[in-house]
Amino acid sequence: MNRTELENYINETFSATGEQLFAKYPSFRVFRHLGNRKWFAVIMDIPKKNLGLSGDGEISVVNLKCDPILIGSFRGEPGIFPAWHMNKAHWLSVALDGTTSDDSLMFLLDMSYELTK
Repeated sequence: MNRTELENYINETFSATGEQLFAKYPSFRVFRHLGNRKWFAVIMDIPKKNLGLSGDGEISVVNLKCDPILIGSFRGEPGIFPAWHMNKAHWLSVALDGTTSDDSLMFLLDMSYELTK
């Protein structure tokens, strides 16, 4: 699943529209619960080097909250990294380049939504 597909899925499934909160980072979109306004997903384009990846350029990722008991096992999967710029004990960064299966991404998105409501 790519960035556009994920943004559309979040909008349709959770009725959440990405907010651009940071003028300095126009590609960052924050998705919040309608009631408590807590973030459950942050989609952004970041330099590959921020995740320890080789090569120049940027990669689209989504930061998702994860159960701390499960976080270590997910980090072992391709395309899943310790969260960039978030608490690494509770958040993951997932590459939106097709490396991670849509099923895994949806599972993590649902978990993030549940953990933050």
